[in-house]
Amino acid sequence: MSTFKEYITGYVSGVKSLLVGMRTSMKVFCQKNVTEQYPENRHTTLHIPERHRAMLVMPHDEEGNNKCVACGLCQMACPNGTIHLTTEMRTTEDGKRKKHLVKYEYNLGSCMFCMLCVNACPHHAIEFSNDFENAVFDKQKLLLTLNKNKE
Repeated sequence: MSTFKEYITGYVSGVKSLLVGMRTSMKVFCQKNVTEQYPENRHTTLHIPERHRAMLVMPHDEEGNNKCVACGLCQMACPNGTIHLTTEMRTTEDGKRKKHLVKYEYNLGSCMFCMLCVNACPHHAIEFSNDFENAVFDKQKLLLTLNKNKE
């Protein structure tokens, strides 16, 4: 008789558990969907905060000039060697020798978005943008040259 009582108790406990699960499922089934269809409507509902750091950029004016003076402080401040500057010495019109930026290379794949390079730049020549869609299949596409050559 005790095995029959245990069987009935187990059966009632199982049915009760099933009904609790069904109630939870029906409650979720009747709720309004909150899923955002990201790729289709990213421009209408997607909001990215201004403080989001996504990609390092070098702003240029209308003539293609940037504010970088090739001091190398951003390269020295970078903790993992993401930034590499190629510079050369040029003589100005008044006869002084001045460092000139030839190539500003940035490896987006190894950047940890710490913003130490932006904080180290005395001329505000680099900043982070909000362009967060940086996924690529080829790692070579993550090696970016930020300065534009006027030539």
